[in-house]
Amino acid sequence: MCNGKVRGEHPVWKVRGRELLLDRVLIMGIVNVTPDSFADGGRYFDHTHALAHARQLIDQGADIIDIGGESTRPGAAEVSPDEERRRVVPLLDALAGVATPLSVDTSKPEVMRAALAAGAAIINDVQALQQPAAADVVAEHSCGVVLMHMQGTPGTMQQAPYYRDVTKDVVQFLAQRLQYARSRGIDMRCIAIDPGFGFGKTDAHNFTLLAELSEFERMQVPIVVGLSRKATLGRASSRAVDDRVSASVAAALLAAERGANVVRVHDVAATRDALSVLQAMRDATG
Repeated sequence: MCNGKVRGEHPVWKVRGRELLLDRVLIMGIVNVTPDSFADGGRYFDHTHALAHARQLIDQGADIIDIGGESTRPGAAEVSPDEERRRVVPLLDALAGVATPLSVDTSKPEVMRAALAAGAAIINDVQALQQPAAADVVAEHSCGVVLMHMQGTPGTMQQAPYYRDVTKDVVQFLAQRLQYARSRGIDMRCIAIDPGFGFGKTDAHNFTLLAELSEFERMQVPIVVGLSRKATLGRASSRAVDDRVSASVAAALLAAERGANVVRVHDVAATRDALSVLQAMRDATG
């Protein structure tokens, strides 16, 4: 659900002068320009490989490309803003002119500015604009923004995470961040939310959030879900990280059925096929 300007009967997500129509579930393809991301282990750290992979995901049907220059896997070490810029900006420059909106996965205001100057349309922030000046950068550029929930930091988040009620607690946090974003001048039509699967959550927390995802629709902004290849799915399916395509597609489909507007995935082609079947059923049944 989204409170953005309606085109026909469908809501939209405003991302820097563009309106992404949410008449179906959109696919956000992941490109990690890092040496230590959990899912690809530095496979696309090289610029040439990262660019080829981004173009491949676009060809496979990605609606958005999400570029990350810093791993946020459990236990990951922080990198400097300068290093993160060096990883991300050349790829943005190389993709200049593509029709597909580009997102950058960062929490650092310095990196946000550089990414937006290089043509990014969306900031995907695992810290939900908690760093000083982050909200001001987003407001200044009228870009799309994803506010994500995370308990703790990547270095500590999986050390005995606890909630009174995980869904209520996460909804409350994101509602507060939405209010803060509005107070800093960010257009509500530009904001999406992400419950933060795997970011300070046990397997039980993750599956409870997935089952209760429709609770997030009350905020009337797009819902982004990122479960692709995560350890929770590995434990549920007894599969290694490179063999979690089926589990990841299943999770994306379950999220879509429960209200997700955007799914953030590694395996774009397989996800696209599954969502096409879901959409065909929806179209046939009204």
